[in-house]
Amino acid sequence: MIHNIPKPKVSPNFTIDDIHKIREWNYERLKDATIEERLRDINESAEEGLKQIEALRASAQADTVCL
Repeated sequence: MIHNIPKPKVSPNFTIDDIHKIREWNYERLKDATIEERLRDINESAEEGLKQIEALRASAQADTVCL
């Protein structure tokens, strides 16, 4: 079971304390999750990241073509 815990607020300087907050948040969120749930969570996050990468590539390619 993946717990719905709000993401921690990180500082603009992104300090070591922020890293600790993120690690603690991730632990608490996934501590009761099964392997299948963890894999599904990883894959969903990866899909979102891949979509963002593709959007950036398409934008960069469009900028190059316009030059």
